[in-house]
Amino acid sequence: MRMIVWLNDGLNRTPSIDIADRGFTLGDGLFETLTVRANQIARLPRHLERLAMGCRVLEMAFPSADLEQVLHAVLKANGLTDAAIRVTLTRGPGPRGLPPPPDPRPTLLVTAGPLPPPAGPAAVIVATSTRRNEHSPLSRIKSLSYLDNVLARMEAARHGTDDALLLNSRERVVESASANLFVRLHGMVVTPPVDEGALPGTLRADILAAGAAIERPLTQDDLAQADEAALTNSLGVRPISRIGDRPLAMRDLARLLEASLRR
Repeated sequence: MRMIVWLNDGLNRTPSIDIADRGFTLGDGLFETLTVRANQIARLPRHLERLAMGCRVLEMAFPSADLEQVLHAVLKANGLTDAAIRVTLTRGPGPRGLPPPPDPRPTLLVTAGPLPPPAGPAAVIVATSTRRNEHSPLSRIKSLSYLDNVLARMEAARHGTDDALLLNSRERVVESASANLFVRLHGMVVTPPVDEGALPGTLRADILAAGAAIERPLTQDDLAQADEAALTNSLGVRPISRIGDRPLAMRDLARLLEASLRR
């Protein structure tokens, strides 16, 4: 069955996006991935807050539509109660060149599909092909310009691993290509700060709000001494089984992080 999507003003079975859309030509836009279980959208306010922050950074208009109603309309149209939803917002079509058009017409696209099966423990490497630029405002938003992350995941695949940890310009560990990073180090659970280049993840924010971890810079020496590590994104918590050639214990860090989300 063909997926029914929301495009701009309503549900659509045969969506078509302008070939001059700046999201396609320049990566000029934002996205959010949300998890739905039993028809409940997880951490919706945090996702909307991050989308609004991204709009402010990119000087784009926040969608005028009631996004919660839009998301439920897409779920209902596709007969889904457990799903992964993607919200994509671009600046819309524009002429050639970098300057935005004086009267932008943003494109809003919402798609939904079945939740992927739970991922097992992740083997990771430390990426050498690219770095996370902590000085860029794009490190704090979910920009459509995701090629650094793509390059890191391609590097991970060449090494036969599931993901790649990214270093920032100071050679400190920040996050993975697709998730935030938590480690147990000297009895503390820590995650790199946003000003180090870590994306302000929605699940990460809930874990910090529950007091289950602290923020602090993470060096490669710290990583080498970590007892446990885990990745978090909107789909959940995933323990890390190996960093490079070094196996990690998988005792209770992932369970601790998951438990903090139920408080």
